[in-house]
Amino acid sequence: MIIIRKRAYARAGLVGNPSDGYHGKTISISVRNFWAEVVLYEWDSVDIVLAEDDRARFSSIADLARDVKLHGYYGGIRLIKATIKRFVDYCDRQGLPLHDRNFSVRYETHIPRQVGLAGSSAIIVATLRCLMEFYGVEIPLEARPSFVLSIERDELGIAAGLQDRVIQVYEGLVYMDFDRSREHDVHGFKCYHYEPLDPALLPPIYLAYHDALSEPTEVFHNDIRARFDRGEEKVVNAMQHFAALAASAREALIARDAERLSQLMDENFDTRRSIYNLLSWQIEMVETARRCGASAKFAGSGGAIIGTYRDEAMFEQLCQTLGASDVRVIKPQVLP
Repeated sequence: MIIIRKRAYARAGLVGNPSDGYHGKTISISVRNFWAEVVLYEWDSVDIVLAEDDRARFSSIADLARDVKLHGYYGGIRLIKATIKRFVDYCDRQGLPLHDRNFSVRYETHIPRQVGLAGSSAIIVATLRCLMEFYGVEIPLEARPSFVLSIERDELGIAAGLQDRVIQVYEGLVYMDFDRSREHDVHGFKCYHYEPLDPALLPPIYLAYHDALSEPTEVFHNDIRARFDRGEEKVVNAMQHFAALAASAREALIARDAERLSQLMDENFDTRRSIYNLLSWQIEMVETARRCGASAKFAGSGGAIIGTYRDEAMFEQLCQTLGASDVRVIKPQVLP
């Protein structure tokens, strides 16, 4: 029996987020400490196996309410079903015949949920990799991020941008320019400029996330989108500024200017704070890290932060100080 096993990793936005959804620029890293894994093997019917995240049995109504508060309403089954459906649609449009063998597919995820580390898109990317191998179909690399985004946005109504999908498809360290002048079409998907950078350019980076508190991405992004679409000057200017910060951060990375990168990351968060109504515990994570001497900004939609630190003594201080508030601190593994 042929068993296909694929992984996709968590990601963290280094600079520029959340401007990716607004024709901005971002830099992201893949975080190989956490991953989603999908396993697909030939079967007599198409069978999607329930995972722990798809639980429908609870010890009490309080247990159910607690689970929804921490993890939201959805597990991975909807993501896998939507990916299969869009894959079939794509192959139909491209005139690619698919063999008639069926499969069973299951998934597991080790990405902390609802803290902005792109756990949902990781399941989709891993599923897509399995489907491409099982059917012998190769979707162009450049088109895959937009393909994944179409699954989330068009099929499932999830508010999202391209950043997460680009870094999970390309992996490593990637600079992304979503300016309209960079837009081009690949197999019916809008693509932009994606520039892989050498992860060796990174200074010491930490990632911290809260073990017990979370906020779904759908909740986090909705109001800003409406304000942007209405042309609210403060929001439009902020998105342009995020993009400028990312472009400057690319230059700082290439110059190995860790101090400049640290300043840009702090400015990224300060700009975000000026237009978002952030939860107090999210702000406290950033301010606590800064009191230790590190830079700090959101890694995604909230619940996780990322920043630079000077040395091992500062990293240990981050671990102890943030750990007192149930925040885990790690060194992100960007490459194998």
